Amino acid sequence: MTIDWKKEVEARKDDMLKDLVELLKVRSDREDDKATPDAPFGPGPKNALIHMLGYGERDGFITKNVDNYAGHIEYGEGDETLGLFCHMDVVPAGDGWDTDPYEPVIKDNKIYARGSSDDKGPSIAAYYGLKIIKELGLPLSKRIRIVVGTDEESGWGDMDYYFQHEEKPDFGFSPDAEFPIINGEKGNVTLRLHFEATNAGDFELVSFDSGLRVNMVPGNADAVIRLAGDISVEDLSAAYTDYLAANNLTGELVGEGDLVKINLIGKSAHGASPFAGVNAGTYLAAFLNQYPFGGGAKGFLDSAATYVHLDHYGEKLGVAHEDPRMGKLTMNAGLLKFGADLDDNFITLNFRYPTGVTADGMVKDIAATVADTGATVDREERDAAPHYVPMDDPLVANLLAVYEEHTGEKGYEQVIGGGTFGRLLERGVAYGAMFPGYTDTMHQANEFMSLDDLYRSAVIYADAIYRLAK
Repeated sequence: MTIDWKKEVEARKDDMLKDLVELLKVRSDREDDKATPDAPFGPGPKNALIHMLGYGERDGFITKNVDNYAGHIEYGEGDETLGLFCHMDVVPAGDGWDTDPYEPVIKDNKIYARGSSDDKGPSIAAYYGLKIIKELGLPLSKRIRIVVGTDEESGWGDMDYYFQHEEKPDFGFSPDAEFPIINGEKGNVTLRLHFEATNAGDFELVSFDSGLRVNMVPGNADAVIRLAGDISVEDLSAAYTDYLAANNLTGELVGEGDLVKINLIGKSAHGASPFAGVNAGTYLAAFLNQYPFGGGAKGFLDSAATYVHLDHYGEKLGVAHEDPRMGKLTMNAGLLKFGADLDDNFITLNFRYPTGVTADGMVKDIAATVADTGATVDREERDAAPHYVPMDDPLVANLLAVYEEHTGEKGYEQVIGGGTFGRLLERGVAYGAMFPGYTDTMHQANEFMSLDDLYRSAVIYADAIYRLAK
């Protein structure tokens, strides 16, 4: 039986785009301060989950909402289950947008909105792949379950809860990365450097705030300091202007009484690719570190400036490592927080690490390196170990064959630093929806997805789902 998958997608393009636009309008970044037992990650992720499951109900699928942590859309019968893992939560919009990030805009054949490429656009493409199979009444030998998460960008608490109540699929993929395939993912763990909330120098660091999430390069940094000694606001302002110019940065320094407020603008990027961004936090710390701070404030600034700034591979911290298959360890300083009134003053270091490194080993090595700053080091409980599915696994072989037939391009394996829901399964991978040569705007301002790629990926997903489940 020959199926013209492209023709089937073409017939549903308008509906697909309409559904995507409505889904993108649901703001769904995690808001812990608004979390309730009924909305464990805040109202946005809950509302987006309900909205996505609503599409499944509308189209006659079996759906289940697991206490607003996660849910699924299911079709077919069989002893095995093919899982497709999507997520409705997004990272905060941040600064630098040309349009409202929660009001989708289509221009130059691209749809701009937070979540358009990560992961609502690919989720809709995969959903329509399954919808086509159902509407054509194609015979299947397996169940197909689209698992919809709400906390992929933070702690994966959605999946922890979901799998306490639901069985795991036997194999599957997540449409949350790149084609031709991602069959390997580095380990993922976040370490924290902690500092005392003390000042003991001529200058006082009143506050320092940079970053929105551990897995985002900070695009903005703000500090408030109190001057003392012979250095005037004018002297500091002149030095800051020179520093910004020398590093091709923008920012502002304003004196208010005995306080000075300083802002620096960098460029946000996905924490798995810290070299693609400009870390506003470490740049501001590097500027301030040349001045006479003391106590915990000095340790905070010195750690950021000396051991973290402009080092994406952990070399200065003594944890650099490279694996022949998985590549180099990478590091992102995502949150930098300091204040005399804070319970905790810290720098988060999110590591994407290959085989040959352990989280506990990194804690030990980093603690020894930064001991002179007075910092203490610990790690978050969650530690995702490196993950790899071999090329000769039938799942990988089938997905690459589908990609090759629809693109005319040779498939190949890839290992990334980004963490996807594909790693939830022993036989799980990530598959699309970014094509080779695509501009990656995940976790960045002006995030977009090409409409051509939206439809192309739906064609591939429809064929791939059917081949894996028929």
